[in-house]
Amino acid sequence: MTRVFPNASFTIGDAISEKQPPQHKLLPAGEASEETILTVWKKSLLFNCNGFTVFDSKGDLVFRVDNYMDGNKGEILLMDASGNPLLTIRRKKMSLGDSWLVYEGESMEKPRLCVKKSVNILSKCLAYVSSGNNNSRNNIMYEIEGSYSQRNCAVFDDKRRLVAEIKRKEAVGGVAFGTDVFRLIVRPGYITTDSAMALLILLDQMFGSSRR
Repeated sequence: MTRVFPNASFTIGDAISEKQPPQHKLLPAGEASEETILTVWKKSLLFNCNGFTVFDSKGDLVFRVDNYMDGNKGEILLMDASGNPLLTIRRKKMSLGDSWLVYEGESMEKPRLCVKKSVNILSKCLAYVSSGNNNSRNNIMYEIEGSYSQRNCAVFDDKRRLVAEIKRKEAVGGVAFGTDVFRLIVRPGYITTDSAMALLILLDQMFGSSRR
């Protein structure tokens, strides 16, 4: 069986019993220009949960999302390898269309991002990303284009610079993983890796198997 991530075997038992997983610093925008390549596995480490498990290029766990199937479907928590909350993603209440707010940690104050699904069927844009709670067209930070179902998406900033991509992942020898294992490529000089992961999670809510 082809391994999801490159360097190590990893089981649910290992994830639960490991007391102190390695910590990984998330680079803020402006500090780095090199690409960060993550392997995203659309699977939770916990039984009876939906979510994501994310590894870096060394095969180390960096992000996890564990959502209980019968839990709050309007709230998603992005955690680090140790299970510490990084971002909370909440569906925006009393909003026209499919809109979400991204908060720091488990706070409900001063959202970092507002993400709104595009309703224009003639546009190649999937979603608009603005800062804070202001989703006006004059406040757009990023636009997401492509096809999430095909795992082929690009995130552009307000100057049309490519800041992140979602791409299919192929194992050595050209064996395809399918759509449950794919790559998230981030350029941390223009977007933080946790923000890019939040956008990926929301694309899955809007266009993937998590859509309801």
